[in-house]
Amino acid sequence: MSDPHRIPDAEALREILPGPSPVTALKIFDHLDETAIGFIARSPFLVMSTSDAAGRLDASPKGDAPGFVRVEDPHTLVFPERRGNQLAMGLQNVLANPRVGLLFLVPGTSETLRVNGRAELTRDPELLASLTDERGKPALLAMRIHTEEVFFHCAKAFVRSALWKPDRWGERYRVSFGSILKERLGVDEDGVKAIDAAIDENTRTQL
Repeated sequence: MSDPHRIPDAEALREILPGPSPVTALKIFDHLDETAIGFIARSPFLVMSTSDAAGRLDASPKGDAPGFVRVEDPHTLVFPERRGNQLAMGLQNVLANPRVGLLFLVPGTSETLRVNGRAELTRDPELLASLTDERGKPALLAMRIHTEEVFFHCAKAFVRSALWKPDRWGERYRVSFGSILKERLGVDEDGVKAIDAAIDENTRTQL
């Protein structure tokens, strides 16, 4: 059944959310300024959004020691691809559609940095060696981003969510891949525990 309250177009949307002030638009750059470069140097974590040729979307977390994303120049940054789940959804998307969006986080800082641009993958051996991590492992490949839009997002989402306030976190929520896969693999509770233990071991030893 169609939703009678559905917002059908941008005009209807703007009846609810007026456009930004002229000052807000001034914060959008096509390059990395000094503040953005400093933020990236402190960031240990980002989320990369991609889509394939058909428009199917993916958002993938990327993390390493602060500074793992390197600014080559004000219009270019590069970061390593390391061991993961091997699905490579975002990487395959980039090959089909180079448009990407990055959201950088710095722990304890409520503002985030958004970077939109065009991505390419490289296996340049010298670059991969230079992206060796603190565990002594070179990058498997690297992604280079050519920036088109760069801007800081205000703190409101983080203030509302109290994300950086440990006293608001509650009890740690554990995701059990064993439980998720239990029915598909036909395993009992011992099997669930074995799967979870194997994944924990892989996380410790295969970074």
